[in-house]
Amino acid sequence: MNRFSDRLSAEGLQLRRGRPEILQINVGKLCNLTCVHCHVNAGPNRKEIMSRETIDRIIDWLVKTDIPTVDLTGGAPEMIPDFRYFIEQVKALQPHRHIIDRCNLTILLERGYEDLATFLAGNEVEIIASMPCYTPENVNAQRGEGVFEGSIAALQLLNSIGYGTNPELPLHLIYNPVGAFLPPPQAELEVDYKRELKKHFGVVFNNLYTLTNLPIGRFASYLRRNNKLDEYMELLIQAFNPATMHGLMCRNTISIGWRGEVYDCDFNQQLGMQWNNGARIFLWDVDPKKIENREIMTGNHCFGCTAGAGSSCGGAIVCNRK
Repeated sequence: MNRFSDRLSAEGLQLRRGRPEILQINVGKLCNLTCVHCHVNAGPNRKEIMSRETIDRIIDWLVKTDIPTVDLTGGAPEMIPDFRYFIEQVKALQPHRHIIDRCNLTILLERGYEDLATFLAGNEVEIIASMPCYTPENVNAQRGEGVFEGSIAALQLLNSIGYGTNPELPLHLIYNPVGAFLPPPQAELEVDYKRELKKHFGVVFNNLYTLTNLPIGRFASYLRRNNKLDEYMELLIQAFNPATMHGLMCRNTISIGWRGEVYDCDFNQQLGMQWNNGARIFLWDVDPKKIENREIMTGNHCFGCTAGAGSSCGGAIVCNRK
């Protein structure tokens, strides 16, 4: 039963695609961390990795469009063998495309990745980094022992080469709740983050994005183990906010899986909800001119993106940033 679709009908709302502005590509599920909240179920033993052939086919499709932003995610996207190749190919496109790297920070300190931060800066890649709290207790509880300390060291490294201060090198952080509750107000939490990280570690960054944990993947397993899944779903449903509809990421973002298949969003991707809801359809089989106004596939998990202030890859939807 799709309660989300029923709610849209009751509100007299439709969810259709607008003009595509972001191509978000999940390049694989390999990651150096195993985070409690991860909806991708990423980890060090995952084998799903995007091949160079798939990268080339994505680039060939992208050149036929004017989509301005390429958003690379994972797993830890930096761990696939052709990560740098992918960035170099995107940078070579005309017109110029903006690149986002969704980074877990600690990868920048791993052996073999020592020059990665410099590479990203040299290619003016925007970094959006997971940082679920400004205290070690909450971060390590969600992401593993020592992750907070590693994250701070990585942020200090990024600051040292201009991230967070150079307008060409934006650095944003992501907050995820550490339990079965909604994020606090984004603008207020950003003030706290900036004050605490600057005071204790000398770290600066641009914006804080608050994201709601969706009840899928590893976070859904956590909820089931603690007998909180039904309670959390009801929290999301009761917090439905129609004002979030205009800013949902599925309206302007195309989500691509590590094999090149197409989805409305990264959450649908992890649930296997492909565009045609049947046989696999790949990006290179999609006509770029026929994307706009397409009906978006939904499910009960969509209440997570429309709860409270809303949640998107760019943080809260109806927040007023100070």
